[in-house]
Amino acid sequence: MKKISKILYFTLIGALFLIGMNSCNSKDFLKIDQTTILAADQMFKTVDNAKGGLVGCYTMMLPDATDGDWGIKPNLFIGGHPTMDTQATGWDKDWNQQKWTPGSPELLSGWKHAYNAITRCNDFLAGLATADPNIISPTLKKSLDGQARGIRAFFYMWLAKAFGRVPMLATGEDYINTPAKARAKDYSEMWDFIITDLKAAADELDWDPMDGEYGRITKGFALSFLGEAYMWKAYRVPAEATADYALAATALKQVIDSKKYELNKSFTTLWDPGAVWTKECIWEEVLDEGSQWNQWSNLSQAHNWMVQFVACPSLGGWGTLYLSWEWWSCYEPGDKRREASAVTGAVTNIDPAFKSTTNYGYHPYLQQSLTVPDGLNTHYHFNMGGEAAPSIWTNKYWRSTRSNYQAPWGAQQIYYKRYANVLLDYAECLFRVNPDDATAWGIVKQIRDRAWGNLEVGHADELTSTYLPYYNQLATFFKAPALASYPLPFNTAAVTVPDAKTYYTQLIAKKGFTSPVWLVALGEERRREFNAEWCLAPDLIRSGYIEDHITHNYPKGVGHKNDDPLVWDDYHTYRDFDFDIKKMDMPIPTDELMKNPLCDQNAAYK
Repeated sequence: MKKISKILYFTLIGALFLIGMNSCNSKDFLKIDQTTILAADQMFKTVDNAKGGLVGCYTMMLPDATDGDWGIKPNLFIGGHPTMDTQATGWDKDWNQQKWTPGSPELLSGWKHAYNAITRCNDFLAGLATADPNIISPTLKKSLDGQARGIRAFFYMWLAKAFGRVPMLATGEDYINTPAKARAKDYSEMWDFIITDLKAAADELDWDPMDGEYGRITKGFALSFLGEAYMWKAYRVPAEATADYALAATALKQVIDSKKYELNKSFTTLWDPGAVWTKECIWEEVLDEGSQWNQWSNLSQAHNWMVQFVACPSLGGWGTLYLSWEWWSCYEPGDKRREASAVTGAVTNIDPAFKSTTNYGYHPYLQQSLTVPDGLNTHYHFNMGGEAAPSIWTNKYWRSTRSNYQAPWGAQQIYYKRYANVLLDYAECLFRVNPDDATAWGIVKQIRDRAWGNLEVGHADELTSTYLPYYNQLATFFKAPALASYPLPFNTAAVTVPDAKTYYTQLIAKKGFTSPVWLVALGEERRREFNAEWCLAPDLIRSGYIEDHITHNYPKGVGHKNDDPLVWDDYHTYRDFDFDIKKMDMPIPTDELMKNPLCDQNAAYK
């Protein structure tokens, strides 16, 4: 339907152009070439057309541009920056200080992209409902319906997590035939709409993707997001929370019991190009390395400039993403997730607890030193155009290539949901019923065992043969020496992992958290597991941990302001604002309020 919409759009634009050129003096000024307009049901005249129409919905999952809209900025700014674990400079720094506004362009771009995707799904579902059963078989129709509903639910969930209540355009509705629509009257109405879509998708889809094509919505996707949707409804509608957490647990347990998913043996390999759509992946955005190396243009839509956005500016990056020292220091000794997630500058007189044996002033995946002549990486805070930003950079998205104008594209795996999400969400549901649930604590132990490398034991050769070849191919391109082993060594013997409940009980006493020990455990494990992934801020908000986290991990008034020269050699992030939970619902974009008179603003911005 998008193709049809585009044709109609350009036809109308052409008509308006003719009006402007010919004025009303010509009796032919409204003539339009009808040969370019397709019938609305053309998409369902053949099976191939129907499948192609659904691809038009899937396309919205990918970046809509190379330069920072969907796929980077709206996702990072809403999914990461409110936690303060991800940081920025320039105007972007407002997102670390609760200074976002209804005019923030990142909000509008995300809003428009999501509704564009929803409109495509609505058009597709409306056409599918009346498709000829002699062409579109009932079995195929069921699969197509489930996939389209899954995509629509995915984008409505993004909107709901970002903005709270939003207008719910139903099948057949778009902003042309429904230019004004009020937000859902309450959270029950909104989340029930999303839950209905996901329940239908779970019923209609199989565990394996249609036609064996990974990247399609499956039963596992639908149940995983359904569990999360019930948890969000429980958070938003406390009167129904007990029932909704039980329903969430049921959905999530189906995913676990299916045995279709499992944790990767090594956390460190999750972002490696050596394997994609592994058994840990519920849903991810897979970006290719580009069809035209040495050029800034590209023939594939499955790409963006992620590497340039997140790399260290001294090595070619653009300074969009930094990570905080408060996050870097939250890991216990032996937790391999820290080095798998980031690299630091070679900070002079660094706290010994902060100094990595592999990632201090060096990127082990790229074989690239971070020590450069400008010396900017030798301070706790990097000097980005006179502004302070932590000298820590993600290597989740900066590992598949250097930030280099000869190779501007990098293969990427950007996760929206992993099996680790499902496990921790299920544990949360169990803890809600019993704060000392043994199964839930067992899940936390499972996550931590993987984090300390115990699942790697006995699999080093297998992991090396799968994931090392790409980095040696990369080394050849950049004329670096071949690597004899994987950049971060795999464990060959099991290690003892500290008991989670004991550790987090001690952490509460040390920092003063007010949340129960199980919630602190889940919140802190999510910080370690999902740093710089788009799920982190929503998870901390929905679980009720975000305020405790900000208050005690980023205490107000500690450290130095950006304009104080002492900031460069102080690791603390200076917070000067009072946390406002109401601002965890982003403001409805001004553009939407101007065009949709029935839509009102969130309470924190009135």
